[in-house]
Amino acid sequence: MKPLHLFDATGVELEYMIVDATSLNVRPISDQLLQAAAGELTGHYDKPGVSWSNELVLHVIEFKTTEPATDLAAMVAPFSADVQRINELLIPRHARLMPGGAHPWMEPFREMHLWPHGDREIYAAFNRIFDCRGHGWANLQSCHLNLPFQGDEEFGRLHAAIRLILPLLPALAASTPIVDGRVQSSLDFRLETYKTNSARLPLITGQVVPEPVYSEAAYRERILAPMYDAIAPFDPEGTLQDEWLNARGAIARFDRDAIEIRIIDVQECPLADLAIASLIVETLRTLVDETWTGVKEQQGWQTAPLAAILNSTIKEAEAATITDPAYLHLFGMHAAQATAGQVWQHLFSHHQKQGAIPAIFHDPLGIILKQGCLARRMLRTLGNPVNRQGLTTLAERLCACLATNTLLNTTASSPAESG
Repeated sequence: MKPLHLFDATGVELEYMIVDATSLNVRPISDQLLQAAAGELTGHYDKPGVSWSNELVLHVIEFKTTEPATDLAAMVAPFSADVQRINELLIPRHARLMPGGAHPWMEPFREMHLWPHGDREIYAAFNRIFDCRGHGWANLQSCHLNLPFQGDEEFGRLHAAIRLILPLLPALAASTPIVDGRVQSSLDFRLETYKTNSARLPLITGQVVPEPVYSEAAYRERILAPMYDAIAPFDPEGTLQDEWLNARGAIARFDRDAIEIRIIDVQECPLADLAIASLIVETLRTLVDETWTGVKEQQGWQTAPLAAILNSTIKEAEAATITDPAYLHLFGMHAAQATAGQVWQHLFSHHQKQGAIPAIFHDPLGIILKQGCLARRMLRTLGNPVNRQGLTTLAERLCACLATNTLLNTTASSPAESG
């Protein structure tokens, strides 16, 4: 495979829960599912288009583009088809797939089961050092985007742009307002817990927004080496001292010449995930192209102000107010303040005028930008009071969204569809 340069392709990873078909409680049977698909016990089922794998705990299954996708719109149908295929494989096991960034009533300290097969020594090490029974480890599903680069110049441009966009991502993608059977104080509670899941060794997560480093040598010196030094006393065998130990919101993967964005909550269906991915990628392309601001200005941003904006969007998603005009200027907005949702409306309008967003994503993004992130729509659907019956009804509706590849639409008579 030839080397991929900036925006040549995008790798996409989507995680879903396996739940009981009736109770919707988590079911730790991803090993059984993968064995049924592959014909042998394995942690990876690789095939053209979309591959499947396990991720840390037994109730989670991950879908990922087998090769980086040059056309995100073309991946809608393959992802949806694989959701249907897995649901069919789960029928004899009285189980089904459920979307969303966190299970609304899972008790992770009681219900977590680590993957016990291949790579189990990695998961066992994580569990021994960090105790993976909490929500920040055992109860979270995300969408990861992998964006390629070649060499320091491309890495520096891409890393700068990704650092700037990270604070805006919960405004699009927050999907975890309900955990432990109750509404939480943050619309993106998954990220609220993500910030502290490595609290024993704070260097591993940092401030979630990565430090302003723009070359491989500087990244290895300032981010990777201190992180490896910090964990070494707890990991004498070096099991975890690899690039994927890094828990920042975006991590450099020099082993595959890509930066992986990790803080996007998974949505209710692949159509929504890929629509959000398309908008993110086009915004990053615009930043890298220096449409509104030069790369030097982008690279000059320190971590603390970006982390402050991220903390506000974790809590309030698209309703968070951004009061830093310099930050808004990065995205071509000339205003003293704006909500995060208004920033995304502005960006979507810009990309639409440029013809940069595929038509299949227009309606899904319209729902997200007009009705709010999935977390907002979930709460609107749930209503009051919050009880187990209402949560079960909401979870059933989300399972139906995933099975039919449709968005949770809280105002229209019919949801956006994949066509």
